[in-house]
Amino acid sequence: QVQLVESGGGLVPPGGSLRLSCAATGSTIATTYLGWYRQVGRTRELVAAATRDTGTWYSEPAKGRFTISRDNAKNTVYLQMNRLRPEDTGVYYCGAGQLRNQPLSWGQGTQVTVSS
Repeated sequence: QVQLVESGGGLVPPGGSLRLSCAATGSTIATTYLGWYRQVGRTRELVAAATRDTGTWYSEPAKGRFTISRDNAKNTVYLQMNRLRPEDTGVYYCGAGQLRNQPLSWGQGTQVTVSS
């Protein structure tokens, strides 16, 4: 079992920055990928993901603005979000699993609101 605890959401104006954190507890295999997903309707879309060996992946809207990083010693993943846009608004979930697009464990979600 993997438990994920998120923090760092909030309200920022357009162009602002936020840093999300997700601390994971559980097996190494179950946390091969740690990533951030945004709820869009009934779907959670992958925003960024990181593997244990520093491999990273970003969605097109996130490239150049967001940076994902991972501290394996703490089993924690961070998402630094810069130049935020109103369309980045949503609930962000931390996900963990062996496959990037199929997380098996989820955090509770954290609200990100970009608005003036």
